[in-house]
Formats: sequence, structure tokens, C-alpha cells
Amino acid sequence: MRTHYCGLVTEALVGRTVSLCGWVQVRQDDADAIRIDLRDREGSVQVVCLATQPAVFTVASEVGEEYCVRVQGIVTDRLPGGTPGEAASRNIEVVCQALQVLNASVAAAIALDDGHASETTRLTHRVLDLRRPRMQDNLRLRHRVTMAMRTYLDKLGFIDIETPILTQPTGEGAREYLVPSRVNAGRFFAMPQSPQLFKQLLMVAGFDRYYQITKCFRDEDLRADCQPEFTQVDCETSFLDEQEIRDLFEDMIRTIFKDTLDIDLPAPFPVMDFAEAMGKYGSDKPDLRVKLVFTELTDTMTDAGLPGFSAAASLPGGRVVGLRVPGGAGIAQAEIDAWERFVARQGTAHLAWIRIIDKARGRGGLQSPIAGDLDDDALATILERTDARNGDLLLFGAGKAKAVNFAIGDLRVMIGHSEFGKANGLFDDRWAPLWVIDFPLFEYDEDGGRWTAVHHPFTAPIDGHENMVETDPGACIAKAYDMVLNGWELGGGSIRIHRQELQSRVFRTLGIDAEEAQLRFGFLLDALQYGAPPHGGLAFGLDRMIALMTKSDSIRDVIAFPKTQQFQDLLTHAPAEVDTELLEALHVRLSPGDITVAD
Repeated sequence: MRTHYCGLVTEALVGRTVSLCGWVQVRQDDADAIRIDLRDREGSVQVVCLATQPAVFTVASEVGEEYCVRVQGIVTDRLPGGTPGEAASRNIEVVCQALQVLNASVAAAIALDDGHASETTRLTHRVLDLRRPRMQDNLRLRHRVTMAMRTYLDKLGFIDIETPILTQPTGEGAREYLVPSRVNAGRFFAMPQSPQLFKQLLMVAGFDRYYQITKCFRDEDLRADCQPEFTQVDCETSFLDEQEIRDLFEDMIRTIFKDTLDIDLPAPFPVMDFAEAMGKYGSDKPDLRVKLVFTELTDTMTDAGLPGFSAAASLPGGRVVGLRVPGGAGIAQAEIDAWERFVARQGTAHLAWIRIIDKARGRGGLQSPIAGDLDDDALATILERTDARNGDLLLFGAGKAKAVNFAIGDLRVMIGHSEFGKANGLFDDRWAPLWVIDFPLFEYDEDGGRWTAVHHPFTAPIDGHENMVETDPGACIAKAYDMVLNGWELGGGSIRIHRQELQSRVFRTLGIDAEEAQLRFGFLLDALQYGAPPHGGLAFGLDRMIALMTKSDSIRDVIAFPKTQQFQDLLTHAPAEVDTELLEALHVRLSPGDITVAD
């Protein structure tokens, strides 16, 4: 039926007869010819249907946009005439000798050249949306990336092994999707948030190097760029230390970018520990393209004369930071007011500001609602530490450290990415990878009154911290590492606990007693007794990686059939109600209060 793809018809085929299949992108009618841009996955080519061939001309006059057709014709140098679309810019066209309508099309619900269609419209009519060249390019890049990963890992002896989708609930509550069992009444499977435990079991089983490109499921709160099902490139290996694992996967990412996009990422990637990342950027995934850093002012603000800031500085776990914006003194007050509202929406952080008009005049050369209240020593320290200069704007955030880091960290990125930031050299448009290492092993959940795992409870502490797991958990550092690219976490991993005794101690610190640990994780604890090897790994978010590589605004643009921000599938109308008979077969009963209707 087809001899060539439309987009692959070139000057080398001039004089040859080709058979093409595709969709009518645009049609232009003249008295002596009808010109059609015919599109397939490889691109488009112009087809000319001449009036001197009445049978072809008649059929061409009846086809519409998105009709699926077959064309047989001769490739020629482009003839003078109309230019119906992009394909006319090429130097060749196909003079049609036979035209067959394979299937007609109703009027398209969305225009394929409309880059402004709403996401709701695009997801409702996803089949048409996926015909757009940009979407085709995105998904084809995704294919090339996965193939490059498989090739790389295969050469290094990694084995692709599937792990279960229906598995044991871990007891992490609403974050897991549960599946009722029909044949085991009252019991449930969970859909995996990751293959974490199974890949560790594969290491104990001696497979040594494993990988899998797999679906994972997470029932999180509704978030703007999150999906309930996502694709993970999951890798695990035995007998390699942390540095060796990082080197291996850094090289994999560098190779993939080079092979698929011809982009040379830096070698080696810079490395930053967690404490430095939080101290300078307020984030464990800092965007190093933004040239703004925090200045620590907590000690200075304790008795600085500002009640709100002094209170924050005196809080256990409180923090005050400064953010110097070079050249920012001229930023409109309305913009600063918008930043204050932005920070207020992020939580309990507070924002204040000082414009540096003439530093030599001291307090008289500053414009600020707080400068008059700061004592002389505190003001002098602030100006010195921030290296403030004439024309600068100083921003200050105060509150609980977590709130300050989150709010001022986001504000830092917002300013850097703004038109002002780009125009004033505060943003460096480059690929900026980074390893963040030495995460805390535990963090204290004040609401729950207990210790929780920062990554997951199977992460090993660094050497020398094993004995602190129960005695001083807040000081324990993990053998954990995240790969960051342009402010996005590209992948994360760790060295795992491979000794049963240490794993049991970690469980106890997390409030999981021996009985509960055996119930939930007994299969892992039992396996660790059989000479479990030292092992570790890393998992990459494939959707996020492709979104970065394509510079897409949303990961939904690199997933064929994604869910909305409300975790709904507008194409198939999932999730949907289920009839009572099926629920009864699954031993599930709904009460009226359990049924909600989405907006």
C-alpha cells in the first residue's frame, strides 16, 4: 500500500513513482490544480492533482482536512503555483496519478496547527492532539531515549526483569492504589509506588544487575504536574559503591543526551551536599541556572529590632535568609507586592525588602519599610554579608526553616526566570546537572510525633553512622543521592541496607515494631539472612526526563494518554462508576457518604 513515508520523500526520488498514505493537512484549489499537503508521522509532502487528470481532480475536490488517503504519483521538482502549507517550502512535490480515500473525516474538533487550544480540549480529543507534529516528535524522542537506555544498560550486563504490579500493601495509607481481590474476600493488592523491594530481592537472588522501564502508581494529593501513574527507569546493582553507581548512571545520562539530542552535558557533573543545597538555595534540587543565592541571617536577626523576624530567628528550627537581587532597586513596587503575596501563599514565611539607593549614605540611602527599625549593628551586618551594592534589592524571608526554604527558594527561581532576571544576567540558559548527596536519613514529623524516612526506610546510613540510627536519628546521614537537572529531580537512589539487623533497627526508629515489621516486610527481612550482597541503585522519572529534553511546559505533553490535574482521563472518562453487581463480586460496598462527584 505504501512505498515511502511522506516526510522522507526527497530530491533523490525525483522521477520515481511512489505510493504514500497519510492525512490531508491542508488543501488549496485552483482552476488547473488542487494542491494537498499530505502528512504522516515523518512529516509532509505536497501532492499536486492536475485538472488534466479528471478522475484524480474530482476525488481531490472532495477530500477535506484529516481525510485519510492513499496517493500514487511521480516525484518531480516543484512546479510553479500555490503554496498551501509547510510542505510547499520543499523543492519537490508529487504529481498525483491515483488518489484513493481510505477514510473520510468529520470536521476536526481541534485545529492541528492551533498551539493555543486549552488542555481540556486537547485531552478530550487526544487522538487528534497526538497527530500534531510537536506531539509526534515528543513521543518519538521518548522512544529513542528508552532505546538508548536499553542499549547502554545491555552493554553493561544489566538484565531487564519484570516485577509484579499486584503486590503487598505497605501500609503507607492513601498513597497506594488498592485493588480488591475477588477470590480472597476482604483482602487487597496494592499497585507499586516503585519496584523497590522486588529489585532488592533480585540482588539477593544473585542477578547482580537489573533494570526495568516500568509503570508506578502513587495516589498523591492533586498537584499541577503530577500523574497517578508514571513511568520509571528502575535500576539496581550489586557490589558497586556509591561513587561507582553515580559514575555509571551519570555516564548513561550524558550518553543519552548526546545520542538523542547531540547535547554535551558537563563532565563530570558537579556535586553538592544536601546541607549546602538547602543553605544556599533552599532546595534539594536547586536550579543552578539562576545566579541568586541565600545569605544566612538567622543569627543577625535574633535581636535586630524587628519583632516578627526576631521571633522567627529565635524559634527552634526557625530561619531568616537574605536574597540579593543585583540591579533590582528599580523593580516596580507592584511587582514586589506580588512577591509578598506569593510568599504568603506558600505558608508561614514572611517577606521584607530594602532598596539600596546610595550605600555610602548609610540608613539614609536605603528605601524600605523595615530599615528604620533595624539596629545599626544588624543593618551593617546585613549589608556586609549580602555584599549589597547601589541599585540592588535585598529580600528577606523569615519563619520556620522549611517554610522559608520552600517560599524563598521558589521566589528565587521565579525572579531568575523572569524577564527582569534574564535581561539582567541572573539566568544562565544552559543545561545545569548536579548531584545532591549526603541527605539526612530521617526527619522528624512534628504533627505525627515520630521519625520518618527522608527517602525510604531501606536506605543505608553512611559508614560510622550505623550506631546512631536509634541513639541520634536526627544526625544520621544517608548514602543517598539525587541527580538534578535544571531544577528538576531527574533521578534518585541510594545504597540499600543489606543486613537484617540494621534494617530491623531502622524499622524500630520509624516506630515499626518487630511484629509489624514481620507482617509488612517479613519477606525482605527473611531474604536478607541469606548472604544478601551490598547493593544500591537509582530510578529515573522517564516522563520528567523527556519533558526536560523537549522543553515542554508539562509532563502531560510527553505522555500519550495522561490524566488531568484532577487525575481524570477526559478521553475515556475514567475514573468511572462501577455497577453494583461487580462491586458485590469484589466484596466491596459503598455507603452514600463515600460517593463524591468531581467538579
